[in-house]
Amino acid sequence: MSEPLVTVLCCTYNHEPWIAEALEGFVAQEAPFGIEVLVHDDASTDSTPDIIRDYAARYPDLIRPILETENKMSRGINISRDIVTPLIRGKYVALCEGDDFWTDPHKLVKQVAALEAHPEADICCHCAEVWLGDYRTWYVPAVRNRVLRTEEVILGGGAYVATDSILCRRDVYMQDPEFRKIKRNDYALQILGSLRGGMVYLKDCMSVYRLCLPGSWTSSNLSREGRRAFHEVDKRMLESVDAETGGRYHKVIRKRMRLYDLENNPLHPLCLFFILRRGLIRMLYRVFCSK
Repeated sequence: MSEPLVTVLCCTYNHEPWIAEALEGFVAQEAPFGIEVLVHDDASTDSTPDIIRDYAARYPDLIRPILETENKMSRGINISRDIVTPLIRGKYVALCEGDDFWTDPHKLVKQVAALEAHPEADICCHCAEVWLGDYRTWYVPAVRNRVLRTEEVILGGGAYVATDSILCRRDVYMQDPEFRKIKRNDYALQILGSLRGGMVYLKDCMSVYRLCLPGSWTSSNLSREGRRAFHEVDKRMLESVDAETGGRYHKVIRKRMRLYDLENNPLHPLCLFFILRRGLIRMLYRVFCSK
């Protein structure tokens, strides 16, 4: 098997209703270069592993399954760092969780071309639709392609970039600075990838990011307590970024931290907005997504 140019990382757990849609998005990619998809299943208790086996049998040159027999996350193992990352072979790394999916068969070609055209940049993302479960909710269309400065990436808090829109250079993805050890999530990766020359942002909407599915990050962080705990780790991560970059982004990091504090202050109008928004999400989830 020839070396792939792009390695896609797909982590799944109990994604039976959605994993086939994610896999179809990978299979549909039309590219003049090699692609490999590392699909890690963390011992799902539903039919997710069977669906992955079926696709791996049908597309053996594309799908590389990693099927656990016991749950690794519950044992404190970092799946991305300790299991999946050492298997990456591509020059570029793309991300898509098992409950999200890609909608453009030329997504990888466009993103690789964007980074080839911007050798100073290490990461690329694009516009994405946001769905509440299986129901389309919104997306904010971009006016033009552009390069986001690191300051914009930090201030965005990771929220305006969908995880399944990220593609970055392998050499950067493999890096493990102190701030990424504190929190190995896509926000830390966005910051890391933007440090050398910004983040390339494409206006094309090429994926769907689902909110509030059972067991998902968005579901577990709906409560104010969950959100506050999440923000505290983010703040420690940002403090580490501040130290490791010699204070270069100190002002925007402090501004991002103040936004976290405002959101967690129940008396502040900004916090009231987030409380109302989460209440609306809960209500919509109960109406459309609950069994």
